[in-house]
Amino acid sequence: MKKFRKVLDGLTTSSPGGGTIGSPSCGSAAGTPTTAPTPKEIDVQETLVSENFQLCKTVRHGFPYQPTALAFDPVQKILAIGSRSGGVRILGRPGVDCFCQHESGAAVLQLQFLINEGALVTACADDTLHLWNLRQRRPAILHSLKFNRERITFCHLPFQSKWLYVGTERGNTHVVNIESFILSGYVIMWNKAIELSTKTHPGPVVHLSDSPKDEGKLLVGFESGTIVQWDLRAKKADFRIYYDEAIHSVSWHHEGKQFMCSHSDGSLTLWNLRNTSKPIQVTFPHGKIQKDGRKESCKPILKVDYKTSRNSEPFVIFSGGLSYDKAGRRPTLTIMHGKAITVLEMDYPIVEFMTLCETPYNNEVQDPYAVVVLLEKDLIVVDLTQSNFPVFENPYPMDIHESPVTCTAYFADCPPDIIPVLYSIGAKHKKTGYSQKEWPVSGGMWTLGSHTYPEVIITGHADGSIKFWDGSAITLQMLYKLKTSKVFEKPKQNEGRAAELVDDDPFAVQMVSWCPQSRIFCVVGISAHIILYRFSKYDANTQIVSLEVRLQCDPEDVISPSENENNPCFSEPHSGSHSPQPHHQHPASPGSGTPESFKDCTPCLKVKDRAVRVPPGYQAELVIQLPWMDGEPPQQISSLDINSAYGLLAFGNCNGLAVVDYLQKTILLCMSTLDLYGAADPYQRLTRSPRRNRQSTSEFCMRGLSNFYSDSKKRIRTSYQSLTELSDNQQSVDTERSKSPTSVKGPGRKLSLPTDLKTNLGTVGESQQFSHHVNGHCTSPTSQPCSAGKPRVPMGPEGPRLARRGPGRPPFRKAQSAACMEISLPVSHTEGFASRRAMLQQLHGVTMYSHDEHHTTTSYCWSDRESRENSFSRSRSSSVSSIDRDTKEAITTLQFGESFGRKSDTLPTPCLWVGTSLGVILLIPMSIPTDLEERMEEPVTIGPCGAVLMLKGSVLRFGFLDCMGALVPNPYEVWRDLNAPEDPDRPRKRKLVHYSPSSSQDTCGEGHLAIVCSERQAKVFLMPSQSCLFVHNITESSFVLRADVVSVCNSVCLACFCANGHVMTLSLPSLRPLMDVNYLPLTDMRIARTFCFTNGGQALYLSSPTEIQRITYSQEMYDNLQEMLGELFTPTETPEAQNRGFLKGFFGGNAHTFDREELFGEAAAGKASRSLAQHIPGQGGVEGMKVAASGAVGELARARIALDERGQRLGELEERTALMMTSAESFSKHAHELMLKCKDKKWYQF
Repeated sequence: MKKFRKVLDGLTTSSPGGGTIGSPSCGSAAGTPTTAPTPKEIDVQETLVSENFQLCKTVRHGFPYQPTALAFDPVQKILAIGSRSGGVRILGRPGVDCFCQHESGAAVLQLQFLINEGALVTACADDTLHLWNLRQRRPAILHSLKFNRERITFCHLPFQSKWLYVGTERGNTHVVNIESFILSGYVIMWNKAIELSTKTHPGPVVHLSDSPKDEGKLLVGFESGTIVQWDLRAKKADFRIYYDEAIHSVSWHHEGKQFMCSHSDGSLTLWNLRNTSKPIQVTFPHGKIQKDGRKESCKPILKVDYKTSRNSEPFVIFSGGLSYDKAGRRPTLTIMHGKAITVLEMDYPIVEFMTLCETPYNNEVQDPYAVVVLLEKDLIVVDLTQSNFPVFENPYPMDIHESPVTCTAYFADCPPDIIPVLYSIGAKHKKTGYSQKEWPVSGGMWTLGSHTYPEVIITGHADGSIKFWDGSAITLQMLYKLKTSKVFEKPKQNEGRAAELVDDDPFAVQMVSWCPQSRIFCVVGISAHIILYRFSKYDANTQIVSLEVRLQCDPEDVISPSENENNPCFSEPHSGSHSPQPHHQHPASPGSGTPESFKDCTPCLKVKDRAVRVPPGYQAELVIQLPWMDGEPPQQISSLDINSAYGLLAFGNCNGLAVVDYLQKTILLCMSTLDLYGAADPYQRLTRSPRRNRQSTSEFCMRGLSNFYSDSKKRIRTSYQSLTELSDNQQSVDTERSKSPTSVKGPGRKLSLPTDLKTNLGTVGESQQFSHHVNGHCTSPTSQPCSAGKPRVPMGPEGPRLARRGPGRPPFRKAQSAACMEISLPVSHTEGFASRRAMLQQLHGVTMYSHDEHHTTTSYCWSDRESRENSFSRSRSSSVSSIDRDTKEAITTLQFGESFGRKSDTLPTPCLWVGTSLGVILLIPMSIPTDLEERMEEPVTIGPCGAVLMLKGSVLRFGFLDCMGALVPNPYEVWRDLNAPEDPDRPRKRKLVHYSPSSSQDTCGEGHLAIVCSERQAKVFLMPSQSCLFVHNITESSFVLRADVVSVCNSVCLACFCANGHVMTLSLPSLRPLMDVNYLPLTDMRIARTFCFTNGGQALYLSSPTEIQRITYSQEMYDNLQEMLGELFTPTETPEAQNRGFLKGFFGGNAHTFDREELFGEAAAGKASRSLAQHIPGQGGVEGMKVAASGAVGELARARIALDERGQRLGELEERTALMMTSAESFSKHAHELMLKCKDKKWYQF
């Protein structure tokens, strides 16, 4: 542990507003903490060192994205799913969930378990076979085999065999030794399999299976319709079948005398081995006979399973086969059981299905009990033991993507009572009708680790729903679902603004803020609305209060700078008033007093104005909306914070800041960002005369961001929604675009990337979001505004007139989720940072401008800007004496807390910390009545702006430490149920919990440390002196996307995630770099928008539109990870094969005597050509040694069990051997006696 002794001086040079702009520490080199000399000493013992950090993935939740293959081990009872991106998910009982990734990223074509062997074979699209070792908690590849000259199409591994059959696109069949992963010299060539007289190629191999009757016979199915049974011993074909229709799959009857094929014309054919000249049965299950006598044309049957049952008729299960004329019908799985035909309609296309049977042997009665159906976006298991075929309740969190995920939040170390409460409420709304039997995928072992604590993950979705998940012990379980859309009336046709929102996602969640202690929950929606929820265990009739806040002041529409004065404009507190119209925010314009001027001031959504019955759980109490103003939509909300102890809610966007008292339901503050500065404005604003002809910018604002880039610089894909084409009022649109200085000359088709791209999808907990969204428009601080040349001047109560604008488009077309945004970013260092950063920033909705960059150009059109690589990061001067304020300054982060608003303060008071996109930090002190009764009656007063501090880049996060370096939590109100019955003995009163930021040690003096992190640097300030103690330039070549002050190993640090993929941690308060790992190259915006850190050294992000990836950066958790993960393989005895009986064994062939080693071994078959396939050794052995070293106790236990089992089996073998020897001696004795007796007899004496 290292002691840092730093001196603090309250008399350092600062700006008139109390800032530290001129501090020499601001220009320090990256990674070099600088200090200001002070007469006092502060001792902070920092315990964190680099050895405390280790970055690794922990677990992945959700449904595998774009699945391609399915496999099941009937003995171990584990399931494997392959995906198009090369991932493999292995699932067992709840808690057993493992993700593996092929380094090549090639799609997984097929999966084959080595049944009860703890291994898995994967065949990938790059024509490589891989053998995975599943006997360790983190599976690894043991061997790989790369085919060079042929493409793999199908694989088959017989039960208890070590020889894998591999079919190829050329029609050949190869044999691979699973143990050594070496190709055998035995090959079934396609020209040997077919008759010599056949003139056409049979096509790729689509099926391989050994005969249940004789393992020495291999059935080979070719795509063209040719089927060959190959005698492996004789190396010749037993029979050949030539059918007119292409084959998709083949399934044997367990006796080995019949097999069934599915074909491309929607037919099923049943073949008997006694007569292979024609099928004994041809059926079209869904093809009806038309009036003219012809069969309906049907879709292909992609797969069929023919399974026998001991106590009933056989099951024939297949997918597809519907007639073509039934357009719009959903994908189906058909179950034919005797004469009964059941058609199960699926929500998504079927990728693969597997029938689960009681026995792993293919020559026994199968007795199927379930069908696993893998859909494109879901996993379903159907119970075959009940006549109505119910589905099992899926214990895995496979429905994360039920509606596209738009934001995430992660809370570790929550109050222990919150998870049971949420679960009890959510359990009342669970669906019914599931099968009563246990989930059939029950393999593996999982135990609750010793290092567990309550964790909650929150996901927001495009349909306005919120899901709470229990994320404790690296598992994920659904707790509670909340639908925010129930607060609003359903949008109807031809009803105000709602008419423009029909068929869109107006309720999409943009960010959330949650206080677990007080159970206050806030949701920010894409329609510029905020919903405040309180938790209650009782249902209630409630009337939702609605407030409208007008943050539409637009400095671009200033008529004349001379009409305004540079005066601060702070609102007077509204006591007891529920007025949604702060009078000081709406400067008068000609005709503004008439009713017509306000008929357009309506919000995007209509709140239910009647009392509604709400169930237990989260109940809406207050809705805050930003209305349309002057024909222009509201700018989306970019930052939010709520504090239950103060009873206040603050939010901001690119126009300004608003503070709402949610206890009194009043608006306390509604002010533009510029007005917040007052006389402490760090910039000198240049005034210019406005242009004579001002064009409407609302049409362009709504066009989104896709027009900002040339095709060579962007490639945007959406997975759930397509980009929407603007077709309404096209002529006026084109006219406006031709007038606008931001017009882009290009093709006539105009695509709109939805302007509602969420900014703060990555956070949420403390509500200081990384958010810079300004409606996807050129109002970002570094982009050229539509009204170029306008001055940015303060607006007082008697502000400028606002120009009337034409009708604009809604601020959203389709709610683009974080799940469906993917953008290809330039990764070369030459295009480098500028274009990469620009694309990221524009997708965030506002470009982050740093005051240290040099501004060289003041006005030019978009065609000029495109030639500058579409870079919006225009350089600016580090001198801020003269700056062009053409654009708006967004509020990017907010936080309530006890602090010192001014240097002269001696005691901490409630303050609101405000961070902007220009790197400016504002402190707004507040006066809140302390008496509980006065709090509900007396107004909260907000004083003029206090300190003004600055950083490079947009401000992302605040954090507070006391003078001993301990984290200062936010004050909160203890939860109380407002709907609970009154108890006269225990009256419900507000109970507040405050944490004083001042240290209790007198030697350290009064005050606290404030940590501020921006996209470029981090600073530590001492309050109230506002001295900058430490500065660290986090990155010069990139920028920070996400930052959080988190607790790790009983200490605190600053965790950052940068756009270049680096994950960093810095010590506090000295800002020493502790970890810097190039973890994840940022190739799509989904990661940037959903990445969030939490306490305990954990983080998560949306790795695909359907999956959440959790990671840890704590060495302690990394060391305990093996204990927390589930065991995939458990020692299980293989069920014994049924006794075939003497007659069946005598007349049923000699399958049991088939020796594959003798046939396929090097001695008999020789070596395969080296150029045909290349063997690549894997790292599984090394990984296994690491696992053994890290989990020695568990491995020793498993070894002891294995030894006991082996000893038991050896004992049984010894007993059987002794019995056989006794039997042999007895037989020999009787044979000798018989020989002696008959030795001297003549032939006629017998």
